[in-house]
Amino acid sequence: MEHMQIVYRAHVDIVWSPTTHTLFHLKVWRIAGICVNLQDKKDKMRRIILSTLLMLAIHYVWAQHFDDYFEDRTLRIDYTFCGNNEQQQIYVDELVALPKWYGKRQRLAEVPLKGSGQMIVKDKASGKVIYRHSFSSLFQEWLATEESKHTQKSFENVFLMPFPKQPVEITIELRNYHEHVIATMTHSVDPKDILIRKAGEQKVTPYVTLQQASDTTRCIHVAYVAEGYQQHEMDVFLNDCKVAMKALFKHEPFKQMQNRFNMVAVMSPSAESGTSEPSKGIWRHTALGSHFDTFYSDRYLTTLHLKKLHDVLAGTPYEHIIILVNTNHYGGGGIYNSYNLSYTHGDWFQPVVVHEFGHSFGGLGDEYPYGDSDPMYFADTEPWEPNLTTKHDFKGKWENLVKEGKAGLVEGGGYLSKGVWRGFENCRMRTNKEPEFCLVCKQALIRMIDFYTK
Repeated sequence: MEHMQIVYRAHVDIVWSPTTHTLFHLKVWRIAGICVNLQDKKDKMRRIILSTLLMLAIHYVWAQHFDDYFEDRTLRIDYTFCGNNEQQQIYVDELVALPKWYGKRQRLAEVPLKGSGQMIVKDKASGKVIYRHSFSSLFQEWLATEESKHTQKSFENVFLMPFPKQPVEITIELRNYHEHVIATMTHSVDPKDILIRKAGEQKVTPYVTLQQASDTTRCIHVAYVAEGYQQHEMDVFLNDCKVAMKALFKHEPFKQMQNRFNMVAVMSPSAESGTSEPSKGIWRHTALGSHFDTFYSDRYLTTLHLKKLHDVLAGTPYEHIIILVNTNHYGGGGIYNSYNLSYTHGDWFQPVVVHEFGHSFGGLGDEYPYGDSDPMYFADTEPWEPNLTTKHDFKGKWENLVKEGKAGLVEGGGYLSKGVWRGFENCRMRTNKEPEFCLVCKQALIRMIDFYTK
């Protein structure tokens, strides 16, 4: 009878991620040695068993990594970004503890996209990076406007991370459209700090589960939030949520990956119906203070009150946020890893809410031109959005599809008619009339969903 002895040794490898262009540490179990006398007929079965053991060992190490550094709670950190076109600052506003963590539990020190800013969390004792998060912000969009050249403003920003067991150092970095760091700030957090406010344990905003993921410990948690719906209009809101969800899961790749999403509807009542329309002199008293005319663009619908938004969500299962606004005035907005808003009662509601989720969840860029003013993309910098390129560093985007003859390089995108290229003539990220995401965007969305759920 043959004997097989497998000797494992733990190694920490420094691994280059071609997707994120970052280095990260990966603890793996390698086979230090195998002593075996295999007969040919048994070789295949034993290789299968060996592979299974290796996968279980790696899975075990990944699972333990989260518990080594974090509790199953959320640390919410509120920041203020402020300044003008010339100088920018970052300030800590408040720290909040929430009852449970609904974000990623694996690949903690990786990000799927660079974004225009990052949160980098280090264990204070060892200096090891234990969590990383990428994002975009309205503040950084505003810096490209004419107003930022002569006015100083501040913007609220809220980020979530798993609650640390030991003291950590957190660095926030903001980058401009040339990928240069324009502002950075590092601060310490002691999880035992008595001034970390607790929220989400009482008086939680009522919510209903629209769809439960097949594995709620490794899924994407999405919350629809009511904006501009009075208490007696919550049935309307819930119906709008169902319409929006049906629209999303009609689109690939969401349709084939639907069981990886956990969806809830958060019923936050407003004192008045609708939303504010400053260009018409209309100001509504609503739960989130949303309004059109952001940056003086009539259809750009946003909220600047991110602290209020996350107060509404405290205690609910959420990470990604879709705000449904009770209005028939066309518009919307989406910010990567922050939130998206969509109008609800018009002919284009369904394509708009899906398009904006492409921004806020998928990090996809707009593929249409919009006046060629206030440019956000430049020839010397490759966009971080996976569906746009300036050809500065195209590698790792959709070059595989170009080589296979399945996609091309079509000029025009990112609000510019020249100097930015997309993969197809039309896509959900270009026009409301196109019924699907293009193959380039589908590939990017699959990568994003896999990042969170595999």
